[in-house]
Amino acid sequence: MKYITILAFLLIFTNCEAQEAKLLLRQKLISDLSETPIYPRLTEDINGQIKWKENFKYLDSIDIYSITYLSDGLKINGLMVKPKKKGKYPCVIYNRGGNRDFGSLKIAHGAITLGQIAKEGYVVIASQYRGNGGSEGQEEFGGKDVNDVTILTEVLKEIEDTDTSKIGMYGWSRGGMMTYIALTKSDQIKAIVVGGAVSDNFSSIKDRPEMETGVLSELIPNYADNKDSELDKRSAIKWADKFPKDVPILMLHGNSDWRVKPEQSLNLALEFEKYRIPYRLIMFEGGDHGISEHKEEVNEQVLKWFDKYLKNDENLPNMEYHGR
Repeated sequence: MKYITILAFLLIFTNCEAQEAKLLLRQKLISDLSETPIYPRLTEDINGQIKWKENFKYLDSIDIYSITYLSDGLKINGLMVKPKKKGKYPCVIYNRGGNRDFGSLKIAHGAITLGQIAKEGYVVIASQYRGNGGSEGQEEFGGKDVNDVTILTEVLKEIEDTDTSKIGMYGWSRGGMMTYIALTKSDQIKAIVVGGAVSDNFSSIKDRPEMETGVLSELIPNYADNKDSELDKRSAIKWADKFPKDVPILMLHGNSDWRVKPEQSLNLALEFEKYRIPYRLIMFEGGDHGISEHKEEVNEQVLKWFDKYLKNDENLPNMEYHGR
C-alpha cells in the first residue's frame, strides 16, 4: 500500500510538472488562404484558374499557424510559419512594430513577412504582445510585454522541427526596440536584425511629439511620475554597454524615414563602436520607414545575415583593432 501511495504521488507530481511546463496552448493551421483578405494580392487568374503569382508560389511549401501561448500567466496570441517538409530548422522570432491595433499581426504578415523567411528553411514565430490581437493583459510598449518575446525561446522548444540552439530575432520599428531590450535579457539569441528601429525615445518625442501624448503616456505605466527612467529603459542608446559581444547585429534604416529618424541608428552605431559590439549598419538612400523602395535588397540582406550566423554558424567578426 505504501508503494502504491508513493507511485500515485509521483504520477501526480510528474503530471503537474508537465502541465506547468507547457507554454504553447494552441497552434491552429490556417489551411485556406482564399478566405483571407490578402488572397487577391497573392493570386492571379490564368485561363480561368486561380493560381499563386510567381512571387508567392512558395506558399505551397510552408504552413501558417495561429498560436496561443503563455507569458507571465497571460494567454498571448501570435503567428507561426514553418516549412511543410520535416526537418530540424533554425528559428527566427519576429517582433512587430506599432502599438495596439496599429501594426498588429495579420495573415498577410504570415504569408509574406514571415513566409519569405520560412520558405528558406526557418521556423518563424511572432507575438501580438499582451493586450493586442485578442491577447490578455495590457501592453507596456517595451515594459513587461518584452517577456512575451523572450519566452518565445522556450515556446519554440515545444514546437516540432525546431533547432533551438539556433535562434535569431528580427524586429522593425517598435519591434526593433523590443529586440534590443530582449537581447539584454536573454542569452538564447544568436543573431539579430532590426529595421527602422527605435533606439532613443527622447529623440522620438522631439521629432514626433504625438508619440508622447498618444502612445508613450498612454501605454507606459506610471509614465507621468517616472518619465525619464521609463524612457531610459526603452532607449538602447542609454545602455549600449549592456549588449552582449557575441551576438552580431544587422541594422537597416532608410535615410528618408520620418517616423524614426535615421540618426537613431547612426548614433547607436557609434555607441556600438565604443563598446566593440559586432554590428553592420546599412543606410538605404531615399528609404522610408519600411524601406519600401529597396524591399528586395532588404529581404536579401536579412536572409544573408541569418544564413551566415544561424544556418552556417560562421565565426563572429574580429572586433579588435587589427591589420597593417
